[in-house]
Amino acid sequence: MKIYTRTGDDGSTALFGGARVGKDDARVEAYGTVDEANAALGLARAELARDAAAAAATGGADAKAGFAKLDADLARLQSLLFDLGADLATPGGTRTRAFIQPILPEDVEHLEALIDEYSLELPPLTHFILPGGTPASGAFQLARATIRRAERHAVALARGEEVGESVLPLLNRLSDLFFVLARVACLRAGVPEVIWQARKPERKRPADG
Repeated sequence: MKIYTRTGDDGSTALFGGARVGKDDARVEAYGTVDEANAALGLARAELARDAAAAAATGGADAKAGFAKLDADLARLQSLLFDLGADLATPGGTRTRAFIQPILPEDVEHLEALIDEYSLELPPLTHFILPGGTPASGAFQLARATIRRAERHAVALARGEEVGESVLPLLNRLSDLFFVLARVACLRAGVPEVIWQARKPERKRPADG
């Protein structure tokens, strides 16, 4: 199968089911942004593999097992994001909906369980945190910000077209989970989180007169 088809050279693309729309269509914006988030998640996963190797050298079997569990969770998340993209790429009411795995309430519950599980590792949040710290943490923050954009596109799409009832809750939980995982990445690497340093507003003297 060839990678290129030339059918999209006019600025259109096919939704699942065959209908052609512009590449700037709201539905394409939504699932395309989910794809961007998945790429950022893949980067985070690759960077964590380096952190895992370093942790195994110093922390032993427990550290290695902890990273293995996290990697397995991320692998499942990447597949879930692919399912999410397929859900968004398949308009409601079409026969092709029968050929996809839609996002379900159980998927949202799974993310909530992961958020609760990984939050147990973390100290209480007392400051605003900036992206950075480690490459893996930065990649998780990129995934978080990207999935927020996907959520905005999905909200706009839902105003005019049918969107699965669990899609928006899932997008909301994903950004929360990626934030938690960004913190976990710093903690496990032994790197301090980057704290926002608030600037003090300048006090201007009132003009004379």
